[in-house]
Amino acid sequence: MDRLGSFSRSPVGINLLAPVKGDVEQYNPSDKPPCKGCSSHLTEPYIKCAECGPPSLFLCLQCFTRGFEYKKHQSDHTYEIMTADFPVLDPSWTAQEELALLEAVMDCGFGNWQDVANQMCTKTKEECEKHYMKHFINNPLFASTLLNLKQAEEAKTADTAIPFHSLKMAVVDIYHSRLKERQRRKKIIRDHGLINLRKFQLMERRYPKEVQDLYETMRRFARIVGPVEHDKFIESHALEFELRREIKRLQEYRTAGITNFCSARTYDHLKKTREEERLKRTMLSEVLQYIQDSSACQQWLRRQADIDSGLSPSIPMTSNSGRRSAPPLNLTGLPGTEKLNEKEKELCQMVRLVPGAYLEYKSALLNECNKQGGLRLAQARALIKIDVNKTRKIYDFLIREGYITKA
Repeated sequence: MDRLGSFSRSPVGINLLAPVKGDVEQYNPSDKPPCKGCSSHLTEPYIKCAECGPPSLFLCLQCFTRGFEYKKHQSDHTYEIMTADFPVLDPSWTAQEELALLEAVMDCGFGNWQDVANQMCTKTKEECEKHYMKHFINNPLFASTLLNLKQAEEAKTADTAIPFHSLKMAVVDIYHSRLKERQRRKKIIRDHGLINLRKFQLMERRYPKEVQDLYETMRRFARIVGPVEHDKFIESHALEFELRREIKRLQEYRTAGITNFCSARTYDHLKKTREEERLKRTMLSEVLQYIQDSSACQQWLRRQADIDSGLSPSIPMTSNSGRRSAPPLNLTGLPGTEKLNEKEKELCQMVRLVPGAYLEYKSALLNECNKQGGLRLAQARALIKIDVNKTRKIYDFLIREGYITKA
């Protein structure tokens, strides 16, 4: 800290002939108290009263020019201008930069000169390395002082000192590398908005399934590109997907001979109706496959097909296949049966699923539904690696009973 001047100040003027109290004062910039007048953070240069203290009284330039007075402090007291804007070891390096260099080396580690220069912001990598090696490593004054301190320390702890082997240095390096990696990952999570995972999942679900799959695949590359570039890529791909789907729909209209939007709406309505009817037939066939008399099921389906086609119902024919569906599962004595209600027992008997496995599948589906806010059949099939028909029955049962909700 350099004391550029100290002189008396009176209410009517400033006496420039007052004696100087001293030339240099040792201080730590990080320990500077706030301004006594406005409690703001002190920035150099600032004022220190030479007559008040301890503790010392510090003022910013604005409070000093207003003539701030506090308790025993008067506006005509002798004062000192505090600043670190003066050279110490090198004419081109101020005292503030010297302190910043030492602090940066402590934070970044010796040898990481690029990081040191980035933290200082006022010197280059080469300037930091050259200055530190010249004045703090190869300086004879500092070398002799450090040698004396080292010898005194060794003499003091000769009996209790523990040798520090190179293996321990390697462990320290590993520890620092882990810390850097942790900081890097935290930065990625913060920049990409992954702290609120629930909000991120809701944003992801607004895309179609194909874009969601791409989002999941490209998530590993988010650490390479910035968050804005990553979101732009996903948005552009979502737009491309929508354009391709719209082009495919228009091509389908053109193939069907549709030339106006009115006909297109009629076509979409009829197509949706056909899909619903096909889905109903599929669901009905899945339910009827567990009926004991398979031949009666086949005859009933043929009769319904004739009715739908506008033909008179054909005479039922007896099937000679002799194939019957498996009987319901007997749950007596099976572990976990006591944890099921009556409807769950009927479900396990119908799909021939032991209670323990059903409870495990139910828990997995409930947890996934709570995480996602809803569950699709495709997600349920991805979680439960069993027969797809059994998965559908379990999924429909849980939806019907209110355990889970559709996405």
